[in-house]
Amino acid sequence: MRYHALATDYDGTLAHHGAVDAETVDHLKKLLASGRRLIMVTGRELPELKTVCPDLDLFEWVVAENGGLLYCPATKEERPLADPPKPEFVERLKSRGVGPISVGRVIVATWEPHEKTCLEVIHEMGLEMQVIFNKGAVMILPANVNKASGLKAALKVMNLSPHNVVAVGDAENDHALLRMCEVSAAVSNALPAVKDTADIVTTLDHGKGVSQLITGMIRNDLSDLDKRLTRHYLPVGKSGEEEVCLPPYTNGVLICGPSASGKSTVATRIVESLIEQRYQFCLIDPEGDYEKFEGAVVFGGPQSPPPKDEILRLLDNPMSNAVVCMTGMKIADRPPFFLTLMSDLMQKRSKTGHPHWVILDEAHHLMPADWKPAEAVMPETLRNTLLITVHPDLLPPSILDGIQYIVAVGKNARENIQKFATAVGASVPEIGELPQQSGEVLIWRRDSDGPARLVKAYPSKTERHRHRRKYVEGELSKERSFYFTGPASTMHLRAQNIMMFLQLAEGIDDDTWMYHLSRGDYSRWFTECIKDVALGAEVRRIEQTDGVTPKESREAVRATVERDYTLPASVPMPVKEAQ
Repeated sequence: MRYHALATDYDGTLAHHGAVDAETVDHLKKLLASGRRLIMVTGRELPELKTVCPDLDLFEWVVAENGGLLYCPATKEERPLADPPKPEFVERLKSRGVGPISVGRVIVATWEPHEKTCLEVIHEMGLEMQVIFNKGAVMILPANVNKASGLKAALKVMNLSPHNVVAVGDAENDHALLRMCEVSAAVSNALPAVKDTADIVTTLDHGKGVSQLITGMIRNDLSDLDKRLTRHYLPVGKSGEEEVCLPPYTNGVLICGPSASGKSTVATRIVESLIEQRYQFCLIDPEGDYEKFEGAVVFGGPQSPPPKDEILRLLDNPMSNAVVCMTGMKIADRPPFFLTLMSDLMQKRSKTGHPHWVILDEAHHLMPADWKPAEAVMPETLRNTLLITVHPDLLPPSILDGIQYIVAVGKNARENIQKFATAVGASVPEIGELPQQSGEVLIWRRDSDGPARLVKAYPSKTERHRHRRKYVEGELSKERSFYFTGPASTMHLRAQNIMMFLQLAEGIDDDTWMYHLSRGDYSRWFTECIKDVALGAEVRRIEQTDGVTPKESREAVRATVERDYTLPASVPMPVKEAQ
């Protein structure tokens, strides 16, 4: 199940003229019977809402006052989500003729055309407040409080992600709510601007439109909408001028290729897309290749096995990601540990929808070709699972059957796609151009009649940052280091990284500095050894500037480098000639 909850507005959406009809209530009950959950997100104040909605107890949580108050009907608990309005602010509004006016736990509400007076009073008193509109209603709330912030608070309590929520509304104050959720729906009576931004518009109005949406959720989990949800897609690279993306909800994805072919770079870029889109992932790392991965908590390491209970507790929070490093485990212990962890992850996903993706690096170590897991461990469809391996035929046939996309990297890309197609009983696709350059891959969608596509994968940001740290502080080889020699070659000062280069540049004499500057040595080093073409081009412009002085050129080169590379705080080292 992809969508575990429905978040619905009340007035104008669920309700018509302030009331919910019996047919709509019946559909709400059917949604609950399907194992899904209900959240109401409304601009109404709670006392008034209780009088007009006798079926409020169908909702697990109510976000009232346009995001200002969280209410649990089952326990009657109320949680204000911001500070109450200042009494003097309300009095000032009344004294200026604003009315009718109502004051909730957080909200102050009135009607048009009093919005101008409200804004004037907010400005006069220097308050950090905002005015939100709702079909003639004027709602005044603390800054950053809206339906989206209120729903976020409710989902945190429920351990749910917005990616597993369908939201439906009709008016201006629903925009933030709709943008936040995986699917945004507008009922047919919604304002035109709301319809324009929604993923789906129901053909029926008010509660009937909500019932129509519920029917689709129960029937097929709104699978017919998948191709419309491109705002959530995961960019992988470009095929010609066309961007190639993976859907965020799909069957298995397999990345295969020989060692050092770039598999990890492609996989890392996909994981970065998950982080950018805020999908939760759990990455199983048998060999410690992701020990320093940014954007996730790493469990385990060479000295300690990963603690399963702590991993699962972290993943209760859908905003947290986990890397499970197995280098501290015996090789024979890794597959059994993986089996139990995978079973727990699938149970968690069945209850909450997350972790959204499970990534298996060196998947052939975790699931060798003769592996026969219990059916309850691995889901039949391998939904949202990314596997990384050397060759497809190293994986068991039952796993290959669940693969939807294959990403083949390296010189044997054609062979790996052919092997995969044969293994799953599919026709071998047409394969035209083959990868020739670093970063090029073949991508084939198994259920497509089209050819495998040559794609120039986007570079991995994490890999680039890792390499930058190496260039700044690491130990480059002697061949890739920079050497200050001077015009007479009387020196041999080695800069094995960028930090050392800048330190030495500050200490050498002007003649030595200008000797290398005039020869273009600095730009050549940045381009060829540091592999930063853009930086090399900018330094080359400094080298070619007429009349530039040693002091000016030193400062310009340093400023150019520091703009793109974060240097650690350090005390300049005394310069001495290398022995």
